[in-house]
Amino acid sequence: MRPGSTSSACAAVIRRDLTLIWRRRGDALNPILFALMVIALFPLALGPEPEQLRRIAAGVVFVALLLAGLLALDTLFRSDYEDGSLEQLVLSPHPLSLLLGCKVAVHWLTTALPLIAVAPLLGELLHLPGDVRGVLVLALLLATPLLSLIGAVCVALTVGMHRSGMLLALLVLPLYVPVLIFGAGACNAAQTGLPFLAPLLWLAAALVLALVLAPLACAAALRISLS
Repeated sequence: MRPGSTSSACAAVIRRDLTLIWRRRGDALNPILFALMVIALFPLALGPEPEQLRRIAAGVVFVALLLAGLLALDTLFRSDYEDGSLEQLVLSPHPLSLLLGCKVAVHWLTTALPLIAVAPLLGELLHLPGDVRGVLVLALLLATPLLSLIGAVCVALTVGMHRSGMLLALLVLPLYVPVLIFGAGACNAAQTGLPFLAPLLWLAAALVLALVLAPLACAAALRISLS
């Protein structure tokens, strides 16, 4: 990579974010611990009957991972805003949308990917059938990047506000609902023996659209917030 090129700038952003996350690696475990606690509360509240837990397992796992991801969403641009590096990204001659896309990718790799890795275990805790766990992982692989991209746009809109956690949740949760419906719907369809490919294709189409449009919207929202 040639120094000063866009590729070297993207590599520098990725390297910096990974270094910062490694220094705060204890905080990276918080979403996993939160998801485990949420999953553990459902058998206590509803009872240990396997059949009852099996019916709601996919939806519960999706909701737990969605809330766990929301827990870490506010940190996406917060530290960069506080130390001034976010303004340097905006003033950079390189495409802002591409640099922000790299930050979102690192955020997904360090928050959502570990949650996807433990998703089969969470499903096992709720007696989710083994043949549905593969559909669950596939749905999460399509849904979680989409959630990160949607969340990044909302975070960019609120990054300049103090104590914006509640406002961020109000902005993000309505946009997360369709993703939750299609993701959990695919798992429920697989569990009942119905075709489950259509919801996954809708998620894939939405993800492709978000990969193109969300970084551009995020860059525009960030410029508005910092102006």
